Amino acid sequence: MASAGRVTGVGGVFLRARDPKALTDWYHKHLGFPLTDHGITFMWTDEVPKGTGMTAWSAFKESTDYFGKGSHQAVMINYRVDDMDALLDKLKAAGVEIDPHRDDASYGRFAWIVDPEGNRVELWQPLADNASS
Repeated sequence: MASAGRVTGVGGVFLRARDPKALTDWYHKHLGFPLTDHGITFMWTDEVPKGTGMTAWSAFKESTDYFGKGSHQAVMINYRVDDMDALLDKLKAAGVEIDPHRDDASYGRFAWIVDPEGNRVELWQPLADNASS
């Protein structure tokens, strides 16, 4: 069994868009992306831990700061993780830039890091009990 503090899958793909609703509708209509109450969500059957395997797809306004203030990047990837604290400890020890802001939501815990190219990356530890809501 793999040690705790690792990525378990892609938790989301986020795009900047002039019109997020229109872009979401286009992906739904033309590529069959499944719509849910939370936008587009793909559910996976090989999730770790059980009940947490999903990938969200979301379009954001062009002006969003969610990818970082004044960010140059057009896309942000969200990675599902199995143990946020263990992973952040590993990343801190390795000198990875970590945003001090954290977000705890009803559907999981969030943190952000910056890769060597300056791209903001989101980490998400889903809550197994709430993954299907």
